Amino acid sequence: MSLTSIRKTACLLTLLTLGSVTGFSADENEAYPIREPEEFVQRDGLPNFFHKIEQQKPITIAYLGGSITAQKGWRVLSQTWLEDSFPDSSFTGVHAAIGGTGSELGVFRVEADALASKPDLLFVEFAVNDYRANPDDILRAMEGIVRKTWHRLPETDICFVYTLTSRESKEVANGKAKLSTSAMEIVADHYGIPSIHLGLKAAQMEKAGTLVMKTNAPMTRVSGDELNEAAALAKDESGRIIFSKDGIHPYPETGHVLYTEALIRSMTQIQDIAEEAPHQLASPIRKDNWENAKQIALNTHMLSGPVELLSPSDNAVAKRFKSRMSPLFMLTPGAQLQFKFKGTKVRIYDLLGPDGAMLEITIDGQLTKKPRMDGYCTYHRLSTLDIGKDLKDSVHEISIRVLDETFNKKQKLFERNRHDFEQSPLKYADYRWYAGALLIEGELVQ
Repeated sequence: MSLTSIRKTACLLTLLTLGSVTGFSADENEAYPIREPEEFVQRDGLPNFFHKIEQQKPITIAYLGGSITAQKGWRVLSQTWLEDSFPDSSFTGVHAAIGGTGSELGVFRVEADALASKPDLLFVEFAVNDYRANPDDILRAMEGIVRKTWHRLPETDICFVYTLTSRESKEVANGKAKLSTSAMEIVADHYGIPSIHLGLKAAQMEKAGTLVMKTNAPMTRVSGDELNEAAALAKDESGRIIFSKDGIHPYPETGHVLYTEALIRSMTQIQDIAEEAPHQLASPIRKDNWENAKQIALNTHMLSGPVELLSPSDNAVAKRFKSRMSPLFMLTPGAQLQFKFKGTKVRIYDLLGPDGAMLEITIDGQLTKKPRMDGYCTYHRLSTLDIGKDLKDSVHEISIRVLDETFNKKQKLFERNRHDFEQSPLKYADYRWYAGALLIEGELVQ
């Protein structure tokens, strides 16, 4: 049977399992059966990528993902391996990963952060950060990423990669992939996208007693260079490899090496399995997938009150995030953001941080309040403010106001992070909201 026939059969089985392209069973186990994890599923392979290597053409690789990909780990090591293995080609890596974010933000930012560089290969890594996400949303986001990519760049190959945490490592070793991975595999089946489970070998080593997933150190951050901390010891007193500090972010010298070895094993199997050709988009699995997700920069017409457009040249926060969020506005109490859009989903691309403010959010007359701070907020990081999803496909009116309302920031922090508040109380004294873009599934109404 040809690869195309196999893929068509897989698509049919997927649709039979899900019931229809527009509706899903309320039972997740029925709609998203848990898969048996496989280190490598080749499907239609990466023919265009390897053809360009054979032609000794310059290669660009984009790495779209969360903090595990943002680390100086498998992303950097895999590019080094490619450079060493194919010295006649030049390789450029595009860092398109943001810590603490999943596919629901990825589908909005894939164009600006990854596709703008016209990559020959796009790696997508979101299984860990999507572990709490609704599988319907995972499927819609991942399908949106694929369809956006191939609408714009049909010759770009895509590969899904799955990473691991101590939460599910034992289940993975016993033949049960996590729900987010299982949902992503439906998309991979449908579009013939190869997938690599970078963490399967590590889970099997843990089961065999030759690896320990984490030390007893708590996780205090979900992004930043601190996650690249070197392992104090490569092995524990029992001789087991220490995979990571926190059970999530691998040490560059241990866990990330295992990830890279898994990728190398897979990539060496994937060459020359199909002829190069532009990818043809199949009919969508879900008609309500998020391929129309848009990232729209804020402008002064949407804003009123005490608002400042921050300059990367004289503001440390703007400088830090200029590659991801530009423009970046700072709104202080009394400032307001107002806009209308026609569509089904809306979020704001913003920052969380120690100086976060309380927001009053109104959508179609319904009012809620949310603080832009969480337990990790000893530092600033990119995030999204969820306004509404699965809305009626009609015009919606949104207003967000920064309140002059204090709240107990020390209590907002996780207990393990509260010492930072005690040591640096001035860092938490102000109340601000940093915002940069609208994220809408639909169209902005002027």
